[in-house]
Amino acid sequence: MNTRIALIAVNEYGKRIGQSHHNARILDSVVLSIRIAREERKLSYNKLAVMFNLGKSTIQKICNYERRAQIPRGYKRVVQVLAEETRPAK
Repeated sequence: MNTRIALIAVNEYGKRIGQSHHNARILDSVVLSIRIAREERKLSYNKLAVMFNLGKSTIQKICNYERRAQIPRGYKRVVQVLAEETRPAK
């Protein structure tokens, strides 16, 4: 069994946030790119939605800091079990 130790971002209550949250569908780097494109390049929500293949309302909520707006207050170490590689029988 292969394992690795990963660091996950947590908020002030010790709950997972950002891309380390189990329900996260968007990487932190993509969220940052969306916000930069909106704030610096003044792109519309529609253009951003097409660029990032996301819904307009999702883009709007990210840009208005209604989603993915928490700041990590710390990090936790967790042990992750990696899937075993299966090799075809000869």
